[in-house]
Amino acid sequence: MDIQFIASIAVITPNPQKSRELFIDALGLPLEASPGSDYFHSERIEGSKHFGVWPLSQAAQGASAHRTGRRRAPSHR
Repeated sequence: MDIQFIASIAVITPNPQKSRELFIDALGLPLEASPGSDYFHSERIEGSKHFGVWPLSQAAQGASAHRTGRRRAPSHR
C-alpha cells in the first residue's frame, strides 16, 4: 500500500485551550484560528491536507443540525 497523505482529520476536544497547548505549544504544529471561532487548523502539516482541533461544543452543534435536518454547520475552511 502506498499511502501518500490523509485528506482531513479533526480532533474533537472538550478543552480547546489545553488542546492548543498540546498541539501548538508542545508539538509545534502551525495551527491558526478560524475567524470568530475556537477551531484551529492548518493545511501546512506534512502528510495531511487538513488538520484541525474542533471544540466539542461546536462539533455537537454541527451533529445536532445534521440529525434534525437543518442545514449543515458552516465549513471551517
